[in-house]
Amino acid sequence: MNLCDAKTVKNIMTAYGLHFRKEFGQNFLTNKMVVEDIADNCTDTADGTILEIGPGIGTLTRELCLRHKNVVALEIDKSLIPALGYTLNDFDNVTVINEDVMKADIATILAPYFEEGPVSVCANLPYYITTPILMKLLESGLPFRYITIMIQSEVADRLVAKAGSSAYGAITAVLNYYGEAERLFTVSAGHFMPPPKVNSAVVRIKLYEEKPYQPQNEKIFFRTIKAAFEQRRKTLPNALSSGFPELSKEKCTALVELAGHRPDIRGERLSAKEFLTLADLITKEIEA
Repeated sequence: MNLCDAKTVKNIMTAYGLHFRKEFGQNFLTNKMVVEDIADNCTDTADGTILEIGPGIGTLTRELCLRHKNVVALEIDKSLIPALGYTLNDFDNVTVINEDVMKADIATILAPYFEEGPVSVCANLPYYITTPILMKLLESGLPFRYITIMIQSEVADRLVAKAGSSAYGAITAVLNYYGEAERLFTVSAGHFMPPPKVNSAVVRIKLYEEKPYQPQNEKIFFRTIKAAFEQRRKTLPNALSSGFPELSKEKCTALVELAGHRPDIRGERLSAKEFLTLADLITKEIEA
């Protein structure tokens, strides 16, 4: 069954009364090489489980089933479930669950699979909800091996940006706390049906088994990053004084200098590790 063939897809959608739903950001891949590349590169082992978010009609799901021990697919659109029953009928290593990933209890769903071996995530994420889904996965505390996502190309630029670049932002710094992101390849809009208005890119995140550094207070660490980027045109001391009203501007300036930075530096210059150093100083000040 070639689910990258437009005629095949249209026939299946007609048979099951389906249509593309903009509210779910549905764009189905039509390039088999791209689908195979994603399935090949979403993890480094074949003896584990893949959590797929948004299988659509099963285009990528089929390739994942061919390569991995188990596949668990979460699909928010209940109208797609019967079609998935048809397109995945020849596989016995896939479980399709009709749930919204943002509401699903992922830990409970995946508990038996983590007992069997490594679990990675693979997803073609809707552009409008990319960051919330990614943050839920990262903040879940689950020991995912990799998270491989196809997202808007501009967002991919931000995820892999280096400190000091224009694309570097709060999401970059937070992501770097959890793992290392790598941009694998770009996917042009013409490889989707219907074609989106922008190109996409595939990013693979390798999660740390043990984080190389741990803040004294994780909430203050994330709060520090948020403050630094909420008003990124401001100098870091000014941004921090807005984000930490309990600290004076003078105190924020002193803490930035104590962390080894000039007082006129902006938050976009700091790496995740440098934010951690600064956050620990803020923690000591607040908790003193």
